[in-house]
Amino acid sequence: MDDQLNFAPCGFITMDEDGNLISVNETLLILLDYSGEKLSGKHINEILSVPARLFFQLYFCPLIKKEEKVEEMYLSLTTSKGEELPVLINALRRNRNNASVIDCVLIPMRKRDEYENELIQAKKMAEIALLEKDKAVIEMEDLLQKIEEQRQELITLNRENQLYKENMEKELQLAKNIQETSLTEPISNEELQIDAYYKASSELSGDIYGFYQISRTQYGIILLDVMGHGISSSMITMSLQSLFQRLISRGVTGERIMKELDAHLHELFRNNADAWHYCTAIYLFIDTKKQTIEYVNAGHPPALLQAPDGIQYELISTTPPLGAFEGITFVKNSVEYSSGGRLLLYTDGVTDPLDVQHLPDLLMKHPSASLKELKGSILQSLEETESSYTENDDKCFILVDLK
Repeated sequence: MDDQLNFAPCGFITMDEDGNLISVNETLLILLDYSGEKLSGKHINEILSVPARLFFQLYFCPLIKKEEKVEEMYLSLTTSKGEELPVLINALRRNRNNASVIDCVLIPMRKRDEYENELIQAKKMAEIALLEKDKAVIEMEDLLQKIEEQRQELITLNRENQLYKENMEKELQLAKNIQETSLTEPISNEELQIDAYYKASSELSGDIYGFYQISRTQYGIILLDVMGHGISSSMITMSLQSLFQRLISRGVTGERIMKELDAHLHELFRNNADAWHYCTAIYLFIDTKKQTIEYVNAGHPPALLQAPDGIQYELISTTPPLGAFEGITFVKNSVEYSSGGRLLLYTDGVTDPLDVQHLPDLLMKHPSASLKELKGSILQSLEETESSYTENDDKCFILVDLK
């Protein structure tokens, strides 16, 4: 890379079609606080935030393949210290030395975000001032008359709503009990130990999980997160739950399970595009005799595998979410593990309130803690960072000790 490009006033990267970084200019390395050796050959997920990884798979990859270019796409990067850096990315796919590569220009957006926030705030203030002026024009006599009419209507509606609310609360509580009853119980034996945490943001959840003993030495674990939350998402999760429970219990392969779930979602919304939902999912097939894990990750946050020596591996997504595109080919990946390893699977409702590196650090900090103790540490972290925004998202995670 020549000096003009290497020290340009913007970031510049070149990667292959699989997202592996070929070169990164010095400007971007300084912005992200990385060395060139640290990122060389790594997947671009290494510098993308967790939400941006999903956005990259769902929008960037299909667009660059179809149009061979991407213009002004908004993404967020993560520095070596875990800080987010918003950028605009422009990309162009071209052939170089008989191979297809993707050149990307990344323009930092911190200042622009600040200016846009100021403009939004100014617009809100102007709208409030205009509204107050309009209200002052309304004659008091007409206003009082309308208030009285509305008060009478409100009294009637309140009576109806109270009855409806009482009936709805009973129905939602029943649905919640049914949904929670469908969740599988913890597993603990000489092969492994599995525990989970599940909390809906409202009465019903868009998250669902299941873990099943397929044979004496084989286990299947699945975690799904349907877009949104509440009644619509929970209905979709329950229809998916009955399907994956049947498939996993029969020992069907991970690729086949994902294909069946994807086809189910497409069939649900084939005649109703307005109700369309997609779903991120990850499935693990664990063979304790061979000490191997086969997994398929469809747009889901990467599961963490920590070896007994503390080395961690990310089981990253290689395909878009279920229900996103038709004709997706799902491919499994395999890793080996040693006795004493540990797995953590989670939905974005767990990672969004926390720093991007918090969960890996937590696993590293408590290598000998029991699953109960580790579960308590994660829940404590979530309670300490809880906010009005994160309260509105479902939270679910699964912990596995590989004995």
